[in-house]
Amino acid sequence: MGLKDLFFPDICPVCERLLVRGEKHICTECLSDLPYSYFWNCAGNPAHSLLSENILVESVATLMIYRKESNWKNILYDFKYSGDKSIGRYTSGILGKKMVQGGLFNDVELIIPVPLHPLKKWMRGFNQASVIACELSAIMDVPVAENILKRGKYSISQTLKDRSERSKGVSGAFYVKPGEKIDGKHVLLVDDVLTTGATAKECGMRLVEAYGVKLSFAALAFVE
Repeated sequence: MGLKDLFFPDICPVCERLLVRGEKHICTECLSDLPYSYFWNCAGNPAHSLLSENILVESVATLMIYRKESNWKNILYDFKYSGDKSIGRYTSGILGKKMVQGGLFNDVELIIPVPLHPLKKWMRGFNQASVIACELSAIMDVPVAENILKRGKYSISQTLKDRSERSKGVSGAFYVKPGEKIDGKHVLLVDDVLTTGATAKECGMRLVEAYGVKLSFAALAFVE
């Protein structure tokens, strides 16, 4: 055991117990109880129905079901707000493998992360959607394009807003960079959490309007 392990031991973010040898990021017991959504296997899942209210969507996948009372929310908090990109990559890797196995995303040609406003990205230090997108790219063998979709309007956190307020908050917030040759391609839009679908719908509509793409979506969690 090194000094780092002695003073900064690895702890499971779900149950908060020390990880033992052979465990990585999440303990074995918690991993066996991961609240999978199984959406990667089901074309007509609730997340797909949510996004399809306003836009034509091919497929939607999330890794887990998010419940406020569940300690699995710690995974997302540690990743997004504490800057633990390693837990983000680890869970994204699980999602990517499930998506490949499910077969609904095998014809995706490009992965686009939902962008952050430059100020928010500077404050946070990274875009969590980009971390997820890059991990999915490595597993699915599909390129990532981070400069096609942009966020031009800054808004405060959407976390405590209701569905109507979220829609207003992201209306007109995104735009696409002209001149990209992605017309008609199957694009996978990626974010960390799918709640009301307001952000995903707004981004998706911009891509469809500009390029006529086939659109799919993936996220780590779907809020129940």
